[in-house]
Amino acid sequence: MVGVSLEGEKLILVPYMKEHVPKYHQWMQDPFLLETTASEPLTLEQEYQMHLSWCQDPLKKTFIVLDKDMVEGTFVHGDPHVEAMVGDVNIYMNDLDNLELAEVEIMIAEPKSRGKGLAKEAVLMMMAYAVENFGIHVFRAKIGESNGASLRLFQKLGFEDISYSEIFKEVTLELPVENAKREELLVLTGNLVRHP
Repeated sequence: MVGVSLEGEKLILVPYMKEHVPKYHQWMQDPFLLETTASEPLTLEQEYQMHLSWCQDPLKKTFIVLDKDMVEGTFVHGDPHVEAMVGDVNIYMNDLDNLELAEVEIMIAEPKSRGKGLAKEAVLMMMAYAVENFGIHVFRAKIGESNGASLRLFQKLGFEDISYSEIFKEVTLELPVENAKREELLVLTGNLVRHP
């Protein structure tokens, strides 16, 4: 069964489907993406196993980011639209002592789709989805110090630096979802088109 898709102004967030795995795997062979996402290269089979574990884990949510300008024909919910795949956005609720805290990650893997505001829109849509569906009150992002674009994005969204890991060369940022931010995100969810 396919989960919900969320349509914003410039992009559509769709569930991560097995049809997405080969292109995702291709992206994750790129040394630049491996460095900026602090990832290790996987085999295609490992990538399929990772996809399955992500889809089955109730404490993780992944959407594939589709660039609406690249969707061929009309968007059809349930179709993978691999041709429009440009990245992914994730949340992890991996602090079992605080399930109201979620780590958020964004990757725009396709160079031609960077600098178009897709990362900002995807993160805001994911945060709105997480507030509405999981009751998240604090978002956290862990970003490598060399990833200036991501650091600037999250800082512009209101995230503040809370710590730095010398070992991992990584900045941790947080954004508490106070009443005003919660209302702003819930208004955003009202402006999204949901495809059941």
